[in-house]
Amino acid sequence: MTSIDPASLELGLDTFGDVTRDVSGELISGAQTIRNVVEQAVLADRVGLSFFGVGEHHRREFAVSSPEIVLAAAAARTERIHLGTAVTVLSSDDPVRVFERFSTLDAVSNGRAEVILGRGSFIESFPLFGYDLRDYEALFDEKLDLFSQLLTEKPVTWSGTLRASLDAADVFPKTESGLRAWVGVGGTPESAVRAARYGYGLMLAIIGGPAARFRPFADLYRRSLDTFDQPQLPVGVHSPGHIAETDQQAWDEAYEGFEAMNNSIGRERGWPTYNRLRFQHDVGPEGALYVGSPETVARKIADTVQTLGASRFDMKFSTGTLSHEKMLRSIELFGTEVAPRVREMLS
Repeated sequence: MTSIDPASLELGLDTFGDVTRDVSGELISGAQTIRNVVEQAVLADRVGLSFFGVGEHHRREFAVSSPEIVLAAAAARTERIHLGTAVTVLSSDDPVRVFERFSTLDAVSNGRAEVILGRGSFIESFPLFGYDLRDYEALFDEKLDLFSQLLTEKPVTWSGTLRASLDAADVFPKTESGLRAWVGVGGTPESAVRAARYGYGLMLAIIGGPAARFRPFADLYRRSLDTFDQPQLPVGVHSPGHIAETDQQAWDEAYEGFEAMNNSIGRERGWPTYNRLRFQHDVGPEGALYVGSPETVARKIADTVQTLGASRFDMKFSTGTLSHEKMLRSIELFGTEVAPRVREMLS
């Protein structure tokens, strides 16, 4: 187990820019959703959180398809909080363009940019940008290899089978102190080993089951870092949640959004209909939802951090149709009440 210094523990937030409802119950526009995401980042900075992540999606439930532009808008209105993706779908993007966009974001944010790379649990971007799903694994492996070389910020000579080769290609702009990069992992041994081999931080996307189930992946990642002569790198966690003054209030506010999102996606993937019984299991000790009062959520986060030796926890605070106003209150409670409790519990 890796010892975690409570003072250095990073607590952050993630959003996919879920299209939400207004106070009258009507769905708001994608444009308004994006403006709301920027306001949410501003509040996260104000209450002292470490990170604000925006995910990339290409479907009707989510408003953000170009996270870097939204993050740049947030950078102009924040001062300390780090800004990144949750995740960038590298398989259906170009590593050179991804580096250029994030090194630019790093410049406008004065060194606060991070990138979390993933294969994508949603596949809409593959046909949209002309990629063959039969190359799903190979695309990610090749592009991750190229991106790791681009992170050196030196001329790159590289060749693969699914992208044009590079010959001493120099990519601009350069960053002033390097770009922090992670790989988002859903829970396969191969993914943990891959992240270690290329020298990326490990971000565990825990959206189902207890955190303890992911302990073997964190341990494998750390052993693999040693095997590949990499320095010890951070392990982070991304999980959904919502905070309100009491457990019951948080459950009542969050349920509709979780139900709507699970059923919308579940119809495409053959999932059973989501219900209250499943929700109550998911918010309990054996579930992956961090929904409840500040005390309840803080205790669950502290347990997860201890179990995995994680140095970062990012709560995905937007789910389905949960309103902007309720998300703002959740962010406020996360920064002002949950974060201090977590550090106290770990000290």
